Amino acid sequence: MYAADENRYDGRMPVRRAGNKGLQLPAVSFGMWHSFGDEANYSDSEKVILKAFDSGIFSFDLAYNYGPGSGAAERLFGQVYQANLKPYRDELVITTKAGYHMWPGPYGAMSSRKTLINALDGSLKRMGLDYVDIFYSHRFDPNTDPEETAVALDDIVRSGKALYVGISNYNNVQTKAILKIFKELHTPFVVNQLSYNMLNREVEDDGVLDTLKENNLGMVAYGPLAEGLLTNRYLGGIPEDFQIHWSSTDVMDQGRAKLTEKLNQLNEIAQNRNQTMAQMSLAWLLKDPVVVSVVTGASKVSHLEDNLQAVQNIRFTADELEKIDSIIKG
Repeated sequence: MYAADENRYDGRMPVRRAGNKGLQLPAVSFGMWHSFGDEANYSDSEKVILKAFDSGIFSFDLAYNYGPGSGAAERLFGQVYQANLKPYRDELVITTKAGYHMWPGPYGAMSSRKTLINALDGSLKRMGLDYVDIFYSHRFDPNTDPEETAVALDDIVRSGKALYVGISNYNNVQTKAILKIFKELHTPFVVNQLSYNMLNREVEDDGVLDTLKENNLGMVAYGPLAEGLLTNRYLGGIPEDFQIHWSSTDVMDQGRAKLTEKLNQLNEIAQNRNQTMAQMSLAWLLKDPVVVSVVTGASKVSHLEDNLQAVQNIRFTADELEKIDSIIKG
């Protein structure tokens, strides 16, 4: 019988607030995008999820399409939750999303009212939950009036099936458009989840970070390690078959050899900070208060423990930040 570590809130994992909203998240959230599909080993998955909670990570980030296999990650998490975490439901922040391919036909993707409401019903059933803490529109739907999406999310909260709403992969223009409607509806909109890492600064150039700050909202950063580029794994070179996430393709623009050179230069800075490059990369994101949490997954407890060390040092000198920027932009 699982019993959570009594010292899980001892300060090892900082808790950050989304602007001036009531939503608070651990600096690191546990993401289930990879490694939790139909072929995942239940015992290994259970160990790393429970280790995360014992370490102060009370936020678990899912989506209908996470797997591989639509619904697979939610089913696995639901099994772990029912077997171990159900007594701690009031402590947990469980989030899911709808918008990328989920089921066949025209309603199996995007952000129409029917898609969002049907998707959440399925997600709740798979996880064995009465509600999620944040329900996200996973992508902007160019063919659906943003008001329809916003009203559907607002109705979902009013139905009791979600406590807060979020958006994901919405650029600055799209964020401003739906934010205006959320304000009119008094919807508890709290965060935009976006791809963000040291190599991929699009959210800075786009202006969406500034919009979130100005409106006392939070940003949750996914892809903080750029599919492993910002770890020690590729310091000797990036293989030709390496696949970058669609949101970070620009980081490969100068070619693999040039990027490898940059990674080694970044690694030197990390070593001087007594951090691994992965730890420095997570810390770099957390230096900005608008980043309420970074989402990172782990298939092994050792990987999780390594990432957890990042929160011990999120301070950077002006010289370090200048060097990082010069390397990235060089």
